[in-house]
Amino acid sequence: MRIDVLSLFPDMFNGPMTDSIVGKAIDRDSFDMHVTDFRKYSTNKHGNVDDYPFGGGAGMLLQAQPIFDALEAVNEEATAAGFKTNRVILTDPAGQQFDQKMAESFAQEEHLTFICGHYEGFDERIKSLVTDEVSLGDFVLTGGELPTMVMIDATARLLPGVLGNQESAPGDSFSSGLLEYPQYTRPADFRGMKVPDVLLSGNHQKIDDWREKEALRKTYLRRRDLIDYDQLTAKQKELLADVKVEENPED
Repeated sequence: MRIDVLSLFPDMFNGPMTDSIVGKAIDRDSFDMHVTDFRKYSTNKHGNVDDYPFGGGAGMLLQAQPIFDALEAVNEEATAAGFKTNRVILTDPAGQQFDQKMAESFAQEEHLTFICGHYEGFDERIKSLVTDEVSLGDFVLTGGELPTMVMIDATARLLPGVLGNQESAPGDSFSSGLLEYPQYTRPADFRGMKVPDVLLSGNHQKIDDWREKEALRKTYLRRRDLIDYDQLTAKQKELLADVKVEENPED
C-alpha cells in the first residue's frame, strides 16, 4: 500500500508516524508513506493557499489550485510506481464518521491520499477530487492532520505484517461488532484481584465461551447500540440472555 498526505504542516507527521508500530512498519516496507506540502504548488508569488470566500463571511478558505496541482503530481508519482487506483479522503467535520469498518475498507486499497483541511474550510470544487469525506466525530479541530494520523494508524495496523500477532486485529473492539473481552496477564493474583479461574483452566473451549460471553457483557453494559440482535448466532443469543439475567436479577 502507498499512503500520500497533502498537508500544510508535514513536520507534524514526523513523530507519530515514525515511532512505534507504524514507524517500524514503514521501515519494514509494509507500506509506503509520503507527506506533501501543498503550499509548494501555489502559483501565488507569496505562497498563499487561502483566500476570502465569495459573498463574504468569516475566515479564509483553502483555494482549489494548489490542491488540484499537488494531487495531480502525487497521482503521477504513484502511477509511475505501479499504483493504479487512488482513494482520496478529505478530512471534514461534515463527513461520514470514521469507524473500524471504514478502516478495514481503507486497508483493502492499494493507494490512499488524505487531504488535510485547515482554516475555515475548502473551496467546494476541491470535493470533485474526493472519494470520501470523513470526520472523527462531532467536534472541530484546528486542522486535518490529527484526524489523518488517527485514520492512518487505524488502517495501517490492519495491513499484513504490521502487527506482530496477526490474530490481534480481528479480535479488537468493533472488528467483530462487539467490544473486546477482558484480558489479564501475570501474576494470577495481584493485590487480591484474581484472574478468573476459567482462564487458568487450560480448557480452550471454555475459555472461548467465556470470552464470547464477556464481550457480549461489556457491549451490553457500555455500548448497547452496537448489538445487532439479528446478526447474533444462536449461541450468542443464549449467552446474551444469560448476561441480561445476571446483570438485571430483579427484572
